Amino acid sequence: MKQDISESIAACAAHYGDDAEAMRSYLTQGERNACALDNRGAIRFDKRGNLAADILSAYSKYGFYIFENVLAEDELQDIKEDLDQIRASYPAEPNGKLTKDGKPALGADCVGPNLVWSKPLGDPLGGTELANGRHQVKLFEPEASASAPEFAPFILLGSLQFSESCLRVYGHPQLLRVAEAVNGSDFAPFNESLFIKEPGVGAAVSWHQDGDTYWDSEHFDEGIHGFNFMAQVYGSTAVNGVWVKPGSHRVGKIDIKKLIADSGSERIEGMVPLVCNPGDVIICNRQLLHGSFPNCGFEPRVTVNFGFHRRSSVLGIQGPGLYSEPMFYDEALIDERSKPLGYAIDARKRRFPDEESYQYQPFIEAGKTFHWSESAKAELKDYNLRDLSI
Repeated sequence: MKQDISESIAACAAHYGDDAEAMRSYLTQGERNACALDNRGAIRFDKRGNLAADILSAYSKYGFYIFENVLAEDELQDIKEDLDQIRASYPAEPNGKLTKDGKPALGADCVGPNLVWSKPLGDPLGGTELANGRHQVKLFEPEASASAPEFAPFILLGSLQFSESCLRVYGHPQLLRVAEAVNGSDFAPFNESLFIKEPGVGAAVSWHQDGDTYWDSEHFDEGIHGFNFMAQVYGSTAVNGVWVKPGSHRVGKIDIKKLIADSGSERIEGMVPLVCNPGDVIICNRQLLHGSFPNCGFEPRVTVNFGFHRRSSVLGIQGPGLYSEPMFYDEALIDERSKPLGYAIDARKRRFPDEESYQYQPFIEAGKTFHWSESAKAELKDYNLRDLSI
């Protein structure tokens, strides 16, 4: 079920100086606690086609569930090939327009944001006003090796426009049936990205809860800010993976500074890592307290990340604006932002013709059909400027 990461745990802990033993113990015990939870297994549906009741119950209890063996080896290989092409097209420097060999760089002609960089083993979001200030504290930033680059990419935003294999994962029929079970048949899109945690350089993501809109609302409940799917290309460990606090999606907005003070360090009590094999996919509630340490170990992590909302959560509200000025989320905007899902379903059908494609109810009701093509690919440029952020 999990990789042997004892060497990575030791290497990671060594970066923490006087806290090395405490860090080693935290990572080791966290892994044990994670693997003892009863919230992992295959995606299962009952005889009526509904998502298995025990899966929904465990997701509601913990705020996350690990679906095992969702992506087969051939699909993982497709993603890895796309990742090689993406890495080859990185700009030579942050915000650069050219690669190291002088070619147009990834996203050079985009208006919207795409590649986010960090200093090696840094925490670029912690303690800043970025992402509406949700990352309340900065995590410890270990010293990287002398051979590490000055900056390294760690998030690719709007990833569907850069990777057809990620687009096909977005159209995965079983995952979309899960989305329907959780958020209703008219579920709405949110945001897609790649999280890149290369060994020895991968950045931390400070403890936080996603969501900005409904914390003080009378309509607040455990699922009102939606969820993310997190598909693992190489696997996920206690060293390189996301950590979560089970059940924290139900309690409202958390004072993270106080939680750290009560725990005596940034090693918050009760957190567990998302321990996964390649091809596993996590459903993770956006309200769950979560974050990740810098990747001081030896295993890479790349997460194909994409999320969905209840339509009722986004329709008719003034969104806070993830990358631009706030937008009013009406039916026309939601329909426009849903187009990538139509292209994803058709692109997946072309690659995996023996699968039964997902039927998205809003497309059926509107009589819409989508065909993946070069012109459709061009249409995805800067699509993430219409992300539905709440």
